[in-house]
Amino acid sequence: MHGQQSGHIIEPWLTISSGKSAIDFYKKAFGATETYRFEDPSGGIVVRLETEGAGFWVSIEGAEGEGKPAIPLGGDNVKMILITREPEGLFEQALKADATEVFPVGEDHGWKLGRLADPYGMHWEIGCPLG
Repeated sequence: MHGQQSGHIIEPWLTISSGKSAIDFYKKAFGATETYRFEDPSGGIVVRLETEGAGFWVSIEGAEGEGKPAIPLGGDNVKMILITREPEGLFEQALKADATEVFPVGEDHGWKLGRLADPYGMHWEIGCPLG
């Protein structure tokens, strides 16, 4: 288990055909840092990234995964929610790193929240609860 938390933790794991550039994007867009990296001889990579205590995984399939058609990530059927104290700043940082705005940060339903799409097709909601 990572960090000092007790109990269960669920962390998303994204398999991305452009994984190396995705890892760089998440570092730039969200200020993420690597907390784990495994590289196998066939070219596969597994990296755990963390931003302000929120962890997620990114992997790239090695040679044994070659020939499989790339499956697009997320879109609107799976979304990531990145909860942060200052959603506007992180949202703008992600846009500067080549994310695309789906809707701007606003206040609705008890949240300050905006949605963007990363260059790999995943939708990210960036926000915090109001109050």
